[in-house]
Amino acid sequence: MPVSKDYSERLAQNLEKIVEHYGTPFHLYDEKGIRETGQQLIKAFSGVDFFREYFAVKALPNPTILKLMQDIGFGFDCSSIAELVMSRQIGARGEEIMFTSNNTSGNEFNVAEADGGCILNLDDISLLDKVPEVPELICFRYNPGERRTGNSIIGNPLEAKYGVAHDQLIDAYRKAKSLGVKRFGLHTMLASNELNHAYMVETARMLLDRVDWISNELDIKFDFINIGGGLGIPYRPEEKPLDIVSMGKEISELFKVFKNSHGYTPKLYLESGRYITGPHGVLVTTAINRKEIYRTYVGVDSCMSALMRPGMYGAYHHVSVLNKDGEDEVVDVVGSLCENNDKFAIQRPLPKIEDGDIICIHDTGAHGQAMGFNYNGKVRPKELLLREDGTVQLIRREETLDDLFATLDFDADNLSL
Repeated sequence: MPVSKDYSERLAQNLEKIVEHYGTPFHLYDEKGIRETGQQLIKAFSGVDFFREYFAVKALPNPTILKLMQDIGFGFDCSSIAELVMSRQIGARGEEIMFTSNNTSGNEFNVAEADGGCILNLDDISLLDKVPEVPELICFRYNPGERRTGNSIIGNPLEAKYGVAHDQLIDAYRKAKSLGVKRFGLHTMLASNELNHAYMVETARMLLDRVDWISNELDIKFDFINIGGGLGIPYRPEEKPLDIVSMGKEISELFKVFKNSHGYTPKLYLESGRYITGPHGVLVTTAINRKEIYRTYVGVDSCMSALMRPGMYGAYHHVSVLNKDGEDEVVDVVGSLCENNDKFAIQRPLPKIEDGDIICIHDTGAHGQAMGFNYNGKVRPKELLLREDGTVQLIRREETLDDLFATLDFDADNLSL
């Protein structure tokens, strides 16, 4: 959907000056909007005894953004060595980090164990035998199979490569207990960009039911449940936003019922990424070409290497033209990549665009720069942060050809066979 009215007004006032100073393309994130969304999330779950958001680092892996998350009070959801290292570089340690990986290598487990460790969220029962040293706290990622449906984006749980199957759950926790584990967590991730809050409420209900079942079977208590990420944002203008207030209230009620029956409640964790930062980013690019053939194509100085969601998923991202309104023509907004799916918008009604116009592609605060790539030797753009005080900070420089060619500079190494 279009960025907030407040952010839009600040962009209108300042974007020409920002473009003049930094040049396009760039991703520009809004600190004010990110902080407000983070505080709204915390407030929504204030009815739960203990709540923590673990920001999904994969959504926007930038140290400046992670420091902002840390300041709000969030932990970090990591799924790779790079994400672990980046989180620790800004000071996160121990249970401030949730490491959820799949097909995990021994080296990844070694890094996860180092520097104060983290919460291990294991994707399979077999991984218990591969953890170098079994920690006091273990979590398992649960795949309920046919007992629960995924949403239209993430697909059918029966076909997903993730998680421990339902009939393995008891054995997984029994084995963990036999290995000396004393604290337990339960995690699942069944949705992506979900806008129906009831779906997330039912996910919480399912996990609390599983906690009751496993606890009764094995005489253990659970430290926490993690209902995963997947909180959605309305990319299209006509879509309604996720009702986070109702979601928080209804999940809080589930926890109160559980507490009345069991005398305690596990902590509640979330691992949102897109929901926190997605709506608060724009990819700013300049129109550089216009092509009239069977369609009208507006060429810009960015391409899908900076935002692959439209090309990869056919995803909608709202497009606006600075200081221009209306729907004067129908165009495709395209980049320069040698791929026909290098399109930010297809047959989109937009104002009449001329070379030099500044174009904003909305909702790029998550899975934009993070999913970038270098096909055709394209370099990824710089990242900027619009601070609450009105200043603009460069938080990642653009890539250069020297960066791309760096891996070709190495000592000779030939193996004779």
